[in-house]
Amino acid sequence: MTRATRTEQPPAGRTAGRRGRKPGPISETAGRTHRAWLEPVRDAVFSRGLTLDDVADRSGFSKTRISELLRGNGYYPAWEITFSVIRTLGLPVQPMRRLWTAAAREAGKDPGWIRQCLQQVACEPETPPLPYQAFTESVRAAYTAYARAFLQTDDRARSAVAETFDVLWLSWGTATGEENLRRHAWRLLRARVLAGAARRDGHPDLRPAVFSTGEVHESVPGHFVVLPDLVDLFDAIARLPLDQMDVVVLARLCGLDLAETIPYVTGQTPAFCRSLAYLLRSFWTETAR
Repeated sequence: MTRATRTEQPPAGRTAGRRGRKPGPISETAGRTHRAWLEPVRDAVFSRGLTLDDVADRSGFSKTRISELLRGNGYYPAWEITFSVIRTLGLPVQPMRRLWTAAAREAGKDPGWIRQCLQQVACEPETPPLPYQAFTESVRAAYTAYARAFLQTDDRARSAVAETFDVLWLSWGTATGEENLRRHAWRLLRARVLAGAARRDGHPDLRPAVFSTGEVHESVPGHFVVLPDLVDLFDAIARLPLDQMDVVVLARLCGLDLAETIPYVTGQTPAFCRSLAYLLRSFWTETAR
């Protein structure tokens, strides 16, 4: 079992956030999934006005180790210290546990080490907030379709969506304070998806998605006919500004309604989505040739 996590208030006369220093920037060596959980944890520290001294006192670990953890610097942190910090901050354990595990694999940690770390800390079951559950279920299908367009396989698409939802749960308190929750959540998804997508000339490579369309024909068994113009068009879509690209991909590749569903999913205004109808008409004109 982990050592007891100290969550008591600071001693009298010592106000949290008024002494010591805040964590430095995230290390450039931190992996993508590592940053996925590190950023909301750091946001929780900053939003509470805490310093390294505060987090160290409340978690029971040294300031040096807390600094390394919050910067993603040095060795990937064990689950025990990570758990102690998030409990100190009042963050949910279950999504953090999954993100920590994925990032440990990304960092090349041995499966035995990961398993041993997790077994040392007992975690109670948690129930996500009901508004969070309702929101994620309402966008899951659309999120997965968008992720599949770029990542090509169902497993990779579901993994990106699950990671997005874990980050959203971990930062739910902050997310609900956003002016546009749906826009905030969509940007989380897009970041996860595009970070895992193949790249071409600095842009996501959407050309493999051609094979998921009805415009690809099997002339003889095992041989497919792909129109070069169609490949070029998918490449052009991937080079659009991100917000425009999202709408075109959701409407044309995922088949979502431009007037209602796409604005709800992306948090964009209906007027913005309707303004891109000309791009979709161009797409249909090109693919009909």
